[in-house]
Formats: sequence, structure tokens, C-alpha cells
Amino acid sequence: MLVDSHCHLDYLARDGDLDDVLVRARNAGVSPMLTICTKLREFDVVRGIAEQADDLFCSVGVHPPEAESEPDTTAETLIELARHPKVVGIGETGLDYFYDHSPREVQQRLFRAHIAASRETGLPLIVHTRDAESDTIDIMREEMAQGAFTGVIHCFSGTRQLADRSLDLGFYISISGIVTFKSAEDLRRTVEAVPLDRILVETDSPYLTPVPKRGKRNEPAMTTYTAAKVAELKGVSVDEVAVQTTQNFRDLFTRAVF
Repeated sequence: MLVDSHCHLDYLARDGDLDDVLVRARNAGVSPMLTICTKLREFDVVRGIAEQADDLFCSVGVHPPEAESEPDTTAETLIELARHPKVVGIGETGLDYFYDHSPREVQQRLFRAHIAASRETGLPLIVHTRDAESDTIDIMREEMAQGAFTGVIHCFSGTRQLADRSLDLGFYISISGIVTFKSAEDLRRTVEAVPLDRILVETDSPYLTPVPKRGKRNEPAMTTYTAAKVAELKGVSVDEVAVQTTQNFRDLFTRAVF
């Protein structure tokens, strides 16, 4: 068993073959799957997908580039939506200064609102950070001082320093297909250093298709390629990676019962 800890099944559903996507994932040993909310206005769709099967779960949140389109999102709104039993995490949230699609001050305010919701509900925070490592860590540290919360840096592609600081805060590190890219040598060195009991695996599908499937649409079944690369880097079997990362998912996303 492998868990795809971060995918966008609502995006995949737009191609009209979601049922086939789920069959391929389960046939590949990938189950459960956590489908991620990026816009509150689309949460009903995300939640509806999660309600279709026992091995599907969802989150609730606003992706940083979408912050300007939903600037009035509050912790109270997130907390209320998170009451649904299929919601197992808060996010994805965080900071993205690469595209700057939303004003940084709005991203930061919504990031803090998501943290407050995570703290209040006890659900883990799903953090996206790109070209914003310093502000991401500073906000997490400041907020942690106001009360503890748990979470994961998803689709990790940052520096070793970001990994170390995130681990120090009790966070997990989620590895996507980027780890298989030829250009990702620094990331591979970081994966070697991160303890296996703090690693999750994900696709972030339909994006970031791993080698050797580059050029094709990514989907949860391809979690297997990321797990194989993690196993190679850690010097363990794929089975050990599957067992440990599944346990890590259970430990973090405690509401996800499977």
C-alpha cells in the first residue's frame, strides 16, 4: 500500500475519466488518496469526490496564488467547513512569491488564518511554499509560539535549511515526482538526509509527472515512481518505504481512517 498524500482529483475529473484514474491507482497499490482543495468556491466538488469511496479524503483551503480571489477567507469559515468527516487537513495554504499572483500581504494573512484553523481543529496544515522560505518559516515559528499545530511541507523542492527548520517544528516533508527529475540533485541529497519516519509521498497530480512518464498527465498511480526513487536514495526496499510512509500518513492525518 502507498498513499498519495496530495493530488487534485477534481482537476483530473475534468478529463472525464476519474473512475479509470482511481482504478489504475488501486491496481498499482495506491490507496488511499488525499484530494486537495485550492479554492473554497470549489470545495463542494472536492468534498463530493472524497465522498465517493472509503479510500478518498479531502482538505479545505485556499492555494496562495488564489488568495486575492478569496481574500475574506477566515479561520472560522475554514473551521466550519472542516467539520465534514471527509476533511482530514487544512490547506493547501502557504506563500508563493514565484508568480506573485496574489499580494504577499494577503497571502500572509490567509496563511495565518489557515494556521489558526489547523490549531483549532487539530487537523494538519498542508503548506505550499515557493520562493518564500524565510517568510514561511518566520510565520510558522511565530504562530507556533501562539499554540502548537502539525503539518507537512508538500511537494518539497526547497533548501536543506527549509527541511531542517520544518522538521524542527515537527512537520513532515512530502516528496513528489520532482525527486526523479534530472535537475533535482539538491533535492535528492535532502531526501537522503530526512528521516524516513518524517517523509510522505505524493503526486500533486495532474502536475509534475515523474520520470519515466514525463510528457504524460500525472495521476495517483504514478506515486510508485516517487516511492521507488525514495527507496533508492534511502537504501531500503520499496516495501519499507510503502509501509513507513503509510504509517506516517496515519500518524499525521489522524482523521483519515482506513
